[in-house]
Amino acid sequence: MLRDPYAHYAHLRENHPVFWHDGMKSWVLTRYEDCRNVLRNHEVFARDRRRTGEEIPEFRQSLQTLDPPAQAPLRSLIMNAFHAQDLEQVGSRARHRVGEILRELAERDSFDWMREVAAPLALSITADLLGVPEPDPEDYVRISEAIAERMDAGLKPGNIARGDEARTRLNALAEEWFAAADDRPGVLRDIKQRAAKAEMPPHYVSNSTGMMFNASYGTVYATAGNVMLTLLQHPDALERLRDERLLTSGVNELIRYDGPAQGTSRVATRAVRIHDTTVEPGQIVLTLMAAANRDPREFPDPDRLVLDRTPNRHLGFGWGTHACVGALFGQVAIRELIVCLLTAPGRLRPAGTPTRRPTATVRSLDVLPVAFDR
Repeated sequence: MLRDPYAHYAHLRENHPVFWHDGMKSWVLTRYEDCRNVLRNHEVFARDRRRTGEEIPEFRQSLQTLDPPAQAPLRSLIMNAFHAQDLEQVGSRARHRVGEILRELAERDSFDWMREVAAPLALSITADLLGVPEPDPEDYVRISEAIAERMDAGLKPGNIARGDEARTRLNALAEEWFAAADDRPGVLRDIKQRAAKAEMPPHYVSNSTGMMFNASYGTVYATAGNVMLTLLQHPDALERLRDERLLTSGVNELIRYDGPAQGTSRVATRAVRIHDTTVEPGQIVLTLMAAANRDPREFPDPDRLVLDRTPNRHLGFGWGTHACVGALFGQVAIRELIVCLLTAPGRLRPAGTPTRRPTATVRSLDVLPVAFDR
């Protein structure tokens, strides 16, 4: 499953599109239409589990634990702060940073793409966008890894304590950033200046800041690895992306083809039928978005990389009221990475066996050895 889950997803889509997973105590959906319908129906399928009686501790309360209408003021605050940023300038600075890294690495016999390119790119572009100082790289990697593992708590309950500790440390970082936000341009300063109008409890705003930082870092990091491996496996694709007309659609297709977000869950607020299955109130429904993104009912020839695929309504950034607020930013980051690859000192090739992180919710490489052709 870590190496290639897509054949398994195809089997589930065709034979068990709605099935009960005993370990996670969840209904699992694998077809595109079913997943999208659940994600956009927040009245029946809640993200905020307090709507079905579950307690959510304060340190985990954020934009992602609210549903409309309570979510609206905070989501609007954050979206407006994102829209106020000059993403082209953020992307330009990221392009310069990655270009420098690749020129330095060109002198090496080989290097680990994840540790030496994906991680610094993800950390610097996220800190730049939010307007915060870059955290210590090694310390932040540990925080991010623990939070990613916490998402798999349904499969590995032992991940909960470490993940919650990491979330608490991230919230503390966010509070420090908030205290100094007036001094640096970025999303955080704009949020702080407008926060009073949202009339949200302060911990929701600061916790959401930490959530945004980690979501951005983790998404850019994992996507940069998955995209690089896909391009290594499809050597003609990078050359085709020299056509600027393919950049936007190509980035979207790369995310559809092998994106980091494998699934997300909702809880039923009332009894509802999905095909012939009755989901009872309080039961969890897991939408396997990565399986949906290969559904031939929505994507013709889904296992083929089609750089000009149109339309491409993939679920790589979610859907509905909880869709990723930084989706456009994520696309800019990957676009700039591809531009850097097109102008790099040489063509990259595999230099060893890639290994994946043992996480189910987030599909990410751990090590990707590469080298420049000489």
